[in-house]
Amino acid sequence: MTSSSLLPFPPELQAPGTDASPFESVAAVADIPPGTMLRISRGDLDVLIAHSDAGIAAIEDRCPHMAAPLSVGRLEDCILHCPLHRGSFDLRDGEVATFPTTGGLDADGGSRPAWSPEGSAPGAPTTDTKARARALTRVRRLRYFPLRIRDGLVEIALPR
Repeated sequence: MTSSSLLPFPPELQAPGTDASPFESVAAVADIPPGTMLRISRGDLDVLIAHSDAGIAAIEDRCPHMAAPLSVGRLEDCILHCPLHRGSFDLRDGEVATFPTTGGLDADGGSRPAWSPEGSAPGAPTTDTKARARALTRVRRLRYFPLRIRDGLVEIALPR
C-alpha cells in the first residue's frame, strides 16, 4: 500500500450534507502514517482520519453506538475499536465487526441482546428506563466524508 491510497466507501454511507461541499485541506499525508489515526475538529464537527491497511478514510469521530470518540480507541488493520462497550467497526464497508456489549438494535432494526460471559446464561432482562433505552439504541453504520489527496495533503469535503 502506498501512503496515498484512499479507502473506497459505499456511496450510501456518505455523510449527509457533503454532496456539493468543497474540499478543505486538513492534514499532510506524512502526519498520518499507516496504522495511525488523526482527529481534526471544525466547529462542532469532529472527524477521524484513519490510515488503515486498506488505505485512508475519513469518518465522523463518534462511535455509531453511543457517540464515544473513536480516536481514543484503537485501529487494528481495518477495524476501529471503540473505547467503550467493546464495539468495533470495519472501515472497508462501515459495518459492525463486533456488536457493543450493551446490546440494542443493529443498523437494520434487529434486536441484539446484551453481552454475557461465555458459558454463562444471559442475564435476566431488566425493565428500568436505562435498560429500555439501551435496548432501543441503534448501532448504525459508519458515515464517511469524501476525501482526496493532492500535493501530499489530505482534503475532505465537510458539510456546510
